[in-house]
Amino acid sequence: MISDALTPDLLRAYVSVCRLGSLSRAAEQAGRAQSALSMQMRRLEDLLGKRLLRRTGRGVVPTAEGEVFLTYATRMLLLGEEAVARLGECNTGDPVRIGLAEEIAIGTLPEALGRLRRARPDLALDIVVDHSIAIADRWQDGDLDLAIATCSSFAGDAAETWDVELLWVGAIDSDPDPTRPLDIIAYAEPCFWRRRMVEALAECERDYRVTLTSQSIAAIQAGVENGLGIALMMDECVRPDTMRVFSASATVPAPLTVQYGLYTRDRSTSAAEVALAHFRDSLQGTGFSGRRIHPKAAYGDPPLKMQAGLR
Repeated sequence: MISDALTPDLLRAYVSVCRLGSLSRAAEQAGRAQSALSMQMRRLEDLLGKRLLRRTGRGVVPTAEGEVFLTYATRMLLLGEEAVARLGECNTGDPVRIGLAEEIAIGTLPEALGRLRRARPDLALDIVVDHSIAIADRWQDGDLDLAIATCSSFAGDAAETWDVELLWVGAIDSDPDPTRPLDIIAYAEPCFWRRRMVEALAECERDYRVTLTSQSIAAIQAGVENGLGIALMMDECVRPDTMRVFSASATVPAPLTVQYGLYTRDRSTSAAEVALAHFRDSLQGTGFSGRRIHPKAAYGDPPLKMQAGLR
């Protein structure tokens, strides 16, 4: 077949002649004799049965058929280079496995992940989004290289920790009656956020009733927007057009604080270390750029036993 004879070397020689407009310059650049390059061009024309080059006073230019073939030759060479580059990426190492708590992944970190992807497109990423406890379970099993979730879900210390504020959020037109139990929307038990929510309400002696329980942040947001109750949310998850944030009052307690951690392994691969460096830089532009504290300082509580649903 003719296509079998169109070797990369032959295609590359033809493209070089067309771009330089001279057999002598193309031969010099390739470190070959001009006679050898001329023989290649004649061979190519014989294979295709078309005249590809036309001599001028200043060198050579492609004919109409030669211009058509130049387009295809360039595309074939680029496709080959792309294939080699892609296979090279596959051989750079295993994917960097990243675990993110759901409330973080949909609120704070999409931009950070985007920055990482744009900064290092060569890194293969394997990202898992789940509840903090599920992320902690995967971490415990050695299935993740990096993780961001609530520190209470992990038994070990985090490489970096951040205080994150939880706001009391209701529908844009909600106006809780202080004489009636407060309708609240909460995550299913066992849940660290829910425990903090209940403790805060008990401390201010505020009666409440749970109107909606869900493990989905999307369901929590929908419940809030439709006036089913008040929920705890991170600032990034608040939709200002449909939600309002309550300040501390006789009706609603003050905002709460939880601690999140960035976890990385001592035996991380070089690719994981690169991802971690870019991850830290990206986090500086998010809600995680606040005060860092040691994980053992959070609320004085030991790490909680890992159970399904614990955030």
